Amino acid sequence: MEYRQQWESLAGRAVILRDSLYKSQFVTDKMVENLGSFDHRLSNLESAMRPTQMRTHSIRMAHENIDKTLKSADVILIQLDLSREAEAKILKGPHENLESYLDAVDQLKRIVDFFTSNQSFRSSEVVLGHAKGLLAKASVKIEDEFRQLLSLYSNPVEPERLFECFSNNLHRLQPPSRSYNGSITSPSTEDDTENHAKNLDTEIYKLPTLIPPRMLPLLHDLAQQLVQVGRHQQCSRIYRECRVPVLEKSLRNLGVEKLSREDIQKMQWEDLEAKISNWNDSMHIAVKLLFAGERTVCDKIFEGIHSLREHCFAQVTVNSISILLNCGDAIVKSKRSPEKLFVFLDMYQVLQGLKSEIETIFQGKACLVVQQSASSLTERLAQTAHEIFDDFEEAIKNDSTKIAVHDGTVHPLTSYVINYVKFLFDYQSTLKYLLQDDGSGEKSNSQLASIAMRIMQVLIINLEGKSKQYKDPALTSLFLMNNIHYIVKSVRRSVAKDFLGDDWVQRHRRIVQQNANHCKRVALNKVLQSLSVQGLISSADSTQPEAVGGFSSAVSKTALKERFKSFNTQFEELCQRQSRWTVPDPELRESLKLSVSEILLPAYRSFVRRFGSNTSNRYIKYTPEAVDKILGDFFEGMPQNEQRR
Repeated sequence: MEYRQQWESLAGRAVILRDSLYKSQFVTDKMVENLGSFDHRLSNLESAMRPTQMRTHSIRMAHENIDKTLKSADVILIQLDLSREAEAKILKGPHENLESYLDAVDQLKRIVDFFTSNQSFRSSEVVLGHAKGLLAKASVKIEDEFRQLLSLYSNPVEPERLFECFSNNLHRLQPPSRSYNGSITSPSTEDDTENHAKNLDTEIYKLPTLIPPRMLPLLHDLAQQLVQVGRHQQCSRIYRECRVPVLEKSLRNLGVEKLSREDIQKMQWEDLEAKISNWNDSMHIAVKLLFAGERTVCDKIFEGIHSLREHCFAQVTVNSISILLNCGDAIVKSKRSPEKLFVFLDMYQVLQGLKSEIETIFQGKACLVVQQSASSLTERLAQTAHEIFDDFEEAIKNDSTKIAVHDGTVHPLTSYVINYVKFLFDYQSTLKYLLQDDGSGEKSNSQLASIAMRIMQVLIINLEGKSKQYKDPALTSLFLMNNIHYIVKSVRRSVAKDFLGDDWVQRHRRIVQQNANHCKRVALNKVLQSLSVQGLISSADSTQPEAVGGFSSAVSKTALKERFKSFNTQFEELCQRQSRWTVPDPELRESLKLSVSEILLPAYRSFVRRFGSNTSNRYIKYTPEAVDKILGDFFEGMPQNEQRR
């Protein structure tokens, strides 16, 4: 029953839902019908309005095109006005107002850039072509102006102006002696050569004005304009053509010239020495002033233009510095000789002092050849100096000169070598630097001492060999005494003493004294034998009248006469020899005279006092006073015809 009631209720609600759906469908159909009618009417309205809309769109597009055309015309007119403005300046040329001219060139570039990037403008080709034509004319005029300004303000620098760039006069920087000629001189006890090197390194100087500073910014702007229009090569060529002759003329004014190895070989030593001295000064001035000044000028003109800066500097300077370096190379490759060592050391000193400047000024790949050439020349100078050391030592060892030194004085070889060593130690700082990298591992001080020791040793050995040429043993000893004394005295007064040491000096002073003693002993031996009492006194009665001085002896008058005659002969021979012999050192000469006098004079005075009354006065040719006076002529090197009779 309950189930039936639920079913009837559900059926009633279904009937109601169906009726509602029918009504909704009816309403929907009516609405669709109405909308369809509205869409038809709207479509008709649109069709009616379409002609009006098309006319309105055409009018609007026309207005927009007119506005665009007017705006384009304004832009073109503005660019035309700017082009005419620039054209007037371009045709006038850059000479009167370069800054304004360059502004006009920049304006033309902007016009070209504008029309190049806005090719949609009609008729822009005409304006663009006109601007490009003006720009081409402007580039030619810029080239001409760049050349004119460079030529006008590029002038050779006179030597006087270069000398004025140093705070001290350049000639005051020269050491007292730039060379060694073997003469017997006394170089300054101060290390003048080393002081000269230090002066060059610390010398205050200012760069010369190669181009007026006010012109450099203008030249920079011109160069920049040429590069911007693609005229790199023309710009580089103009710079090279203007600056190269000026730099080369400045160097020629300093005396720089091309010299080949053959030219060097033909020169006399004095001429070559002058050339080397000039080379040192020219190298110093050229690097510190001319090349440094050229680097400054080039850097300012081509600032920011890296493609040209290094290239142009190299083109201007490399040939000039190569002339200097090639000349130095020809000098160092010439025939070696001992006296060249010092000028080579001067050259080495100059290059070492300029090393940092050369590396700074000639930096970059374009100038790499300069750095390599300078380094190579420095190394060759060092190597040649080492070879000359060896050659010099060998030359002393093998010297067999037969230069007559009949008076036993200082041999020319001795004075030559000692003077050489003095000059050598004037370069001790340079030598230490040169020796420190020879690969031996030995300290430079020890190497210098070793060099000095070897030179002295081979010199003394050679002198000992030369001394054996004398037939008189006394003259042999005098010769060695003179020469070794000269060596010792020179060493004591020079820097060489610090390297050879006090022990070396004292040892050789003893050798001098030994030779002096031997000389006296051998020279006086025969004379003193004449004054010996041996053979004069025979045993006899003390009451005989011949008794002398209380001696219980008798004197043989015949023997006494012969002794006086022998003394006269031996003494005269001694005078003839030793008056011709020379002791050049005054102190040593007086010491030797005194020593001879202290031996001979007392013996002769005693002999005359003891035996003079036992013989005729005609056999006593010389009084003790006369002997003393004659001894004063010893070792003076007097010619035979000037000796006292």
